[in-house]
Amino acid sequence: MREATEMHRATSATVRPPLAKDGWSNSEWISHPTVAFLSTYLPSRCGIASFTHSLANALAQVRGSGGGLGVIRLMGEDAPADNSHRVVARVVPGSPGWAGAAAAAAARFDLLSIQHEYGIYGPDDGIALLDLLGRAAGPVITTLHTIPAWPSPRQRLILNELAARSARVMVMAEVARRRLLERYRVDPERVVVIPHGAPGVPPHQGPSGEHGRPVVLTWGLIGPGKGIETAISALRHLRHLDPPPLYLICGQTHPNVRRAQGESYRRGLERLAVRAQVAHMVRFVDQYMDEETLGGHLGRAAVVLLPYDSVDQVTSGVLVEALGAGRPVVATSFPHAVEALAGGAGRVVPRQDPEAMAAALAAMLRGPEGAEAARAARAAGASLLWPAVASRFEAEVQRLAAPRPARSR
Repeated sequence: MREATEMHRATSATVRPPLAKDGWSNSEWISHPTVAFLSTYLPSRCGIASFTHSLANALAQVRGSGGGLGVIRLMGEDAPADNSHRVVARVVPGSPGWAGAAAAAAARFDLLSIQHEYGIYGPDDGIALLDLLGRAAGPVITTLHTIPAWPSPRQRLILNELAARSARVMVMAEVARRRLLERYRVDPERVVVIPHGAPGVPPHQGPSGEHGRPVVLTWGLIGPGKGIETAISALRHLRHLDPPPLYLICGQTHPNVRRAQGESYRRGLERLAVRAQVAHMVRFVDQYMDEETLGGHLGRAAVVLLPYDSVDQVTSGVLVEALGAGRPVVATSFPHAVEALAGGAGRVVPRQDPEAMAAALAAMLRGPEGAEAARAARAAGASLLWPAVASRFEAEVQRLAAPRPARSR
């Protein structure tokens, strides 16, 4: 808290120049345009922080070096400290001078990659981000992690301005691109579809349950709207299976939910499992899902279940990670799932329909459909692994930013 407070008082003081010990060399600056990512970043525990960390690592792998990549880290007041050599500046959105400090850090790079979500750029839907964009010296690629179907006037203004001032607008699914063009009237020449990346799983791992029980896996931050109530109710229709599946619900309670009500929501889900007489089929893993931990659970899962209540979601990192691991998926009919599972990698079911969800799970667990869906998931997942995604991102970078000549430092 003390560190965040000091950053709030003197945001620009956190900017530091890239140093040779960070792995940057003149030859690397010549061969690849340099990129600054404006984003939350690890060890902050949020999806965008993990996304940026994974993309930057994969980009370094594609380039053969981590040189020329930096992160301008967005800090909340409770953000944990970091020691990453990749972080070149730390700013607190909404604090005095934060946009100028971020723009000054970005100016030392050929290109700025903005990771956009309405909740991470300060108050009023983060409208102050537009001030930073007005100061950006080089080309900007903006990745949209959320595209509201029914935005408020201010949200629409922000997204339209972001699109107008960005050389490229990156979305992660065709359904997201269509929404952007149809509902926001964004110039289609600016929009590129590059999917969310996935780490895959070690090749030696395969589905294996405890004591022969197949594992159904849901993960992510736990809170209302994830549809876990429907999933627990669906288990009642699977009690006859021999052996019955084990439903793993992995992840910590969403911080906003925990701040408002502690762990009462999670306790309520546990009581629901008892009332539904399926407590022996449910296990909560109250743990942050870093890449290694998630890989272990994914490696043992027979089916990934996305029981979301949303009818609006056009990007799901969880869905992509499941396909990247070659796991069949049962998902409710949110837009990204409808698109991604059309090739046979799983089933889409109506939301809040326990019987339909149970029937789809049973088909995946017991019949040939599960094996066929796993093959389709592996085929789809090959193009979603982080190195493949980073290669497509690098191609856009190369198009937009010419490498600058070596210079003395």
